[in-house]
Amino acid sequence: MNSSMHDQFLKDLNQNIGIVHRVCTTFFFNDWGEREDVLQEIMYQLWKSYPHFNGASKFSTWMYKVSLNTAITHVRKSKRAPEKEKLTDKYNQIAESNEQLHTEEKMKLLYAGIHTLSAIDKSIILLYLEENSYDEIASITGLTKTNVSVRLVRIKKSLEEKLKSNF
Repeated sequence: MNSSMHDQFLKDLNQNIGIVHRVCTTFFFNDWGEREDVLQEIMYQLWKSYPHFNGASKFSTWMYKVSLNTAITHVRKSKRAPEKEKLTDKYNQIAESNEQLHTEEKMKLLYAGIHTLSAIDKSIILLYLEENSYDEIASITGLTKTNVSVRLVRIKKSLEEKLKSNF
């Protein structure tokens, strides 16, 4: 990769870095270590495949595609691996206001609901929450626009039911 391509990659990456963090949080919100591992793998895959990015789509669309494919691949591989014991963070507690705690609890419930979805449904809801159009979601996921629409209705209904019952 030449210097100007390297500089452009870093510029585009820095402008869209939130995409990688949102993908990692969506797929691995309960496991900080796993989230960090996947974040590094996504960054590597973005770097490795950037010379093949031809600008046919927006950089952010391409970045979503690489990030989601990497996360989904990681999920599939980890399902084959033996279960690891997870460490909890009991010691890092900060006093917060009731409103902050309530908002954080809602977010935790939402992410817990999203975490129960299939990999493709996680991808769709993430892209939807990021305000991507149905056409963009279809392009990134490889589904038809109609399929995206139908799945979103089902996903929203499922999440609503899970949030009402608080699991």
